[in-house]
Amino acid sequence: MKIDWAALGSVFGVSLVATVALVGLFTLGIVGLSKQERASAQGGSAALARTGAYACFALCAAAVAYGIYLIVV
Repeated sequence: MKIDWAALGSVFGVSLVATVALVGLFTLGIVGLSKQERASAQGGSAALARTGAYACFALCAAAVAYGIYLIVV
């Protein structure tokens, strides 16, 4: 049995970057929703924060759906 260490390292690196990016994107969505709640509590409108948060969540869902697509096909 021979292990291709370069390929294993490449898979590890891509997995690490994708995981950090996905968690960071989800975190930005949560921060956007918290800013929207804070602005509405102060009587203002935070449509941009809400839209950005929903865009972050949509990108997270798209990334997960693409990963499932890659596994299935």
